[in-house]
Amino acid sequence: MEENAQVDRQPETGAGLPGRLLARAFFDAPPQLVAPRLLGKVLAHRTGAGLLAGRIVEAEAYLGPHSDPPDPAAHAHRGPTPRNCVLFGPAGHAYVYTIYGRYFCMNVSCEAEGRAGCVLLRALEPLAGTEVAQMARNRGLAPGDLTAAGLVRQLASGPGRLCQALGLTRRLHNGLDLANPASPLQIRDDGYAVTEVLATARIGIREAVDWPLRFVLPGNRCVSGAKIAIGKRVLL
Repeated sequence: MEENAQVDRQPETGAGLPGRLLARAFFDAPPQLVAPRLLGKVLAHRTGAGLLAGRIVEAEAYLGPHSDPPDPAAHAHRGPTPRNCVLFGPAGHAYVYTIYGRYFCMNVSCEAEGRAGCVLLRALEPLAGTEVAQMARNRGLAPGDLTAAGLVRQLASGPGRLCQALGLTRRLHNGLDLANPASPLQIRDDGYAVTEVLATARIGIREAVDWPLRFVLPGNRCVSGAKIAIGKRVLL
């Protein structure tokens, strides 16, 4: 896989991490099913500066080229390339790509190998007790400014901000196995209960803009574009 990171070998333990690691089987399903189930789970990044973590409050599903009809907004729409090959590999891996030549977005690969579905992580709610000050520094903000109204809410609100706050880049994190207990980047379940999500049209794309494949936690203040979070409530 091009530019895929090598996993930092750390002890295979969840010590210091919230909850339990999600198994690969969680991700081995169609992205439109995985995306709403990811809401409430924790994206955790172990770094030299400490644990950077946030609760997933917004995610978008992108369907593989095998779907009927194929998803024209998906990176995998035209088949495998050196850029998107992670999506065609096993489920539960990080697919990190560059936007505007400067920012990064993180997706999670879904479905069986070769089918290339994925979920874009759009927003996190920073977890209390983690290195929120470091997340602010990663965003180019002064930690002391965290007392300003709304700043913590905006730390990881939007896919580019999310990657900035957690220090995620394509060079270091593309291809990491999120279901590997030795991986510095994991998705975990800390028992936070989600019984209902909001399904809306996807945003920030030009194709298939009316497909209701964006999922958010209703009323969560960290959701990006919260003012346009209008859609159908779905029970889990």
